[in-house]
Amino acid sequence: MPEPGPGGRAAHVWTAARSAAGRHSPWLIASIISISAFMEVLDTAIANVSLQHIAGSLAASYDQATWVLTSYLIANAVIVPMSSWLSGVFGRKRYYMSSVALFAIASLCCGLAPSLPVLILARVAQGIGGGGLAPVTQAMLIDTFPPASRGKAMAVYGFTVILAPMLGPLIGGYITDQFSWHWIFFINVPIGLLSLTLVEAFVDEPPLLVEERLARWARGIRFDLPGALLIALGLGFLEVMTDRGVQDDWFADPLIRAAAILSAICIVSFIVWELYAREPLLEMRLFKHRNFAVGTSIIMVIGVILFGTTQFVPQFTQQILGYTAMQAGLALTLGGMITMVTMPLAGVLTGKFQPRVLMLVAFAVIGVSLWVMSRFAVTVTFDQIALARAWQSGGIPLLFVPLMSAAYIGVPPDRTGNAAAMIAVGRNLGGSIGIAMVQALLARREQFHQARLVSGLQPLNPVYAHTVDRLTHALAARGVAPTAASHMAVAQIYALMQRQVLMLSFDDVFHALLLFVVVISPLLLLLKRGPASQRHAGARGSEAAA
Repeated sequence: MPEPGPGGRAAHVWTAARSAAGRHSPWLIASIISISAFMEVLDTAIANVSLQHIAGSLAASYDQATWVLTSYLIANAVIVPMSSWLSGVFGRKRYYMSSVALFAIASLCCGLAPSLPVLILARVAQGIGGGGLAPVTQAMLIDTFPPASRGKAMAVYGFTVILAPMLGPLIGGYITDQFSWHWIFFINVPIGLLSLTLVEAFVDEPPLLVEERLARWARGIRFDLPGALLIALGLGFLEVMTDRGVQDDWFADPLIRAAAILSAICIVSFIVWELYAREPLLEMRLFKHRNFAVGTSIIMVIGVILFGTTQFVPQFTQQILGYTAMQAGLALTLGGMITMVTMPLAGVLTGKFQPRVLMLVAFAVIGVSLWVMSRFAVTVTFDQIALARAWQSGGIPLLFVPLMSAAYIGVPPDRTGNAAAMIAVGRNLGGSIGIAMVQALLARREQFHQARLVSGLQPLNPVYAHTVDRLTHALAARGVAPTAASHMAVAQIYALMQRQVLMLSFDDVFHALLLFVVVISPLLLLLKRGPASQRHAGARGSEAAA
């Protein structure tokens, strides 16, 4: 019997009844199910550096090619909230394997797409297949590992959601430069086949889940259609707004205004509907558990920082320093290596320290890295960029791993699927908001610094006039005609100013992300440790499993 927790309530004690390991090692299962999740998360970042090649190959503009990213994110956002229901109705293992198969088939179609509309349709199918992988993977890990071991298990899973976005630009840049953009999709096919083979051979469908599924079918399948439509439209419009906002001048564009209004209406209506629905699509009452509510909020913060900077750092190196796609990806490589080292360390430390202590250290480390980035200049070296990114990459595992363990404290075992889906939604929303936020702020700061610096480029400014004269004489000495030399001198100064405008704008964005981390940090103080009985029960469960 569960031991009583605080306030007389029974603590939710872990048992192996819902474990996906069966007679196999839980660590083998954790490694197997992380393969497809890594593949899916990698695909959210790998296409970023290939858009120019895709646009040129398919006779489309760069702006049109960005729908390759947007379509995937929208489909992904729509399916994630439904993943728990689909898993419960069709079976967790069956739904997982169906998602992997759809993702692999859609990837093949993406690589073979003869036109942009076909590629976008294939990306929608790919997003539908990939959307359910992350939450189902999380649910399997939570059900398979007792609380005492979840930190280490989440460290294994952490490679999928942290390392994959970091390696995405590097892998995408290398494949695009050395082969063609088609292969960034083709590589998913053998990985998907490997995942399907291993899951079929080793992952178990627990008898308890089979009984729950049969009981659900016996009493009649009820699908929360209003809830599904509301959350699908709400998240879909939100993705359109965040992803297209920069290109379309945000609320100056009627499409973006309409998307923002419709998204707000649908999401608020969804929350109200789910609170009163008999069989809700997502169990919103899980937010009454403080750790889950705080954890989901911080997961969004991690999404903002991780996805925002992962997209922003390569952009900085390419626009300011003229790096190729491959060089921009290499700037993130050291960070990926640091993550590989600190991820298992974070798993070990999670069992020895309170989660909020580790996360405060993580926020401090991430803050230092963003402070260093906010002081970059046009003379910054490759080593300096890589080192700053390494600091950030070392801090994120210390934030992610203990948070994923702490967020599920108090969540009933039969609600882990719902909880995992909501956490995945939070991560995706945070990523979308992070990318949109840094791009919007970058555009605004460019306008500010442009207006400020241009005011000094006029003949009455003695420094400007002297510089123009020196450049004009230097060009004339090389044989350039006087009039042409004067025009070339002005153009060179303007180009230097534009580069400085961009540099100052990038620094401002890094500084804004630093302030964001500082403001959010106090949320960690709201996290609480689970009841002693729950932690001891987790330890006993670990001993029993052994």
